[in-house]
Amino acid sequence: MNYGLKKQTTLSFEEAVEKVRQILASHGFGVLTEIDVQATLKKKLDVYVDHYIILGACNPPFAYEALKAEQDIGLLLPCNIIVYTKEGCTFVNAIKPSVAMNMVSNPELESIANQVEEKLMEVIHEID
Repeated sequence: MNYGLKKQTTLSFEEAVEKVRQILASHGFGVLTEIDVQATLKKKLDVYVDHYIILGACNPPFAYEALKAEQDIGLLLPCNIIVYTKEGCTFVNAIKPSVAMNMVSNPELESIANQVEEKLMEVIHEID
């Protein structure tokens, strides 16, 4: 199942993370959480993985609408966007809200998820 909006970029890892933050902000998203997977796995397991960061993005108006439609939707929020390197290449990938929200049987969420997905597709499209 394709559950992400993935794009390879010519940007370095650091440049991609900064660019994603900027583009998210320009589309009304804030980054609420940040998990540096590389640093966490090094610290907790003493293993090395390539650069990998998870950004938990939130668009407050859409989050509010989703919460009004489904109180427990917070289990699926925020929208995760990952930036990582693999074999010298940098990738950006955002969750497809339409797929994530599909497990909740609430028709009100479908429209919200589609709108958020459109915005995230724009974010990914704007990455160089």
